Amino acid sequence: MAANMKAVKLRMKSIQSTMQITKAMELVASSKLRRAKERADASRPYFHTLRDTLTDIAAGNTDFSSVYTRSGKSGRWCYVVVAGDRGLAGGYNANLFKEMEAQMAGKDCIVLPIGKKAVEYYKRRKVEFAEVGDLSVSDCFTIAKLLCKGFKSGDFGHAALGYTNFISMLSQRPGVSGMLPLEDFSGEEKDVKKIRSLILYEPDAETVFDSIVPEYLAGLLYGAMCESVASELAARRTAMVAATKNAGEMIEQLSLYYNRARQASITQEITEIVAGAEGL
Repeated sequence: MAANMKAVKLRMKSIQSTMQITKAMELVASSKLRRAKERADASRPYFHTLRDTLTDIAAGNTDFSSVYTRSGKSGRWCYVVVAGDRGLAGGYNANLFKEMEAQMAGKDCIVLPIGKKAVEYYKRRKVEFAEVGDLSVSDCFTIAKLLCKGFKSGDFGHAALGYTNFISMLSQRPGVSGMLPLEDFSGEEKDVKKIRSLILYEPDAETVFDSIVPEYLAGLLYGAMCESVASELAARRTAMVAATKNAGEMIEQLSLYYNRARQASITQEITEIVAGAEGL
């Protein structure tokens, strides 16, 4: 009985140490989440401004045509997958990879993983990929230019971005958004009579459009990264809250078991003392 009580006491001490760690990780994730959410909100106006500019150029020119708005000759897909760098975030990474597997099923594709977990996942799956480390804003522009170059050269005919969209503190939704071709700006089915563009582009509208596309894709990529970071922190905070709660419940159950065992041990000792006294 004494050995069993000692094991329970050690188990309780171990769970208490784990609960302190999960509580600390919860507080760290909460503090980082606020800054990540602010950064994600701040990145949206830049993206929307570029999109509105591209829309105005495409809609205001009847003879508009761009290589980025036409489907590529190659049937190959390029997926940019933005995952996390660390675990202990619940189903954040697993849900994203599950969504990507559904999107990539039966397609000839190449993957550009961003984040250590994405690199490890596709390395295990032996999927062709180009490894990328931690990204900054300048790296987003570099990747956007590489995507545009690969699309124009025919290395792939479609490009898509997979990331987790931050909806709220308790909800994060993985999804895939298209990057190339920009079919929304194709300019098909225009009503020529309604088009009255008063803007003159130098040297021409198509050149200006093609120059803005890499900036637009970089903004899209940076925004996805900000959303993913916020989603990862929110998922980790939720997971740590659940882990702390479960640890507390386990400690309560073990405390109850320990007290019962201790009470039974004391009762047995009293019974043995009383029996010995009566024998004397």
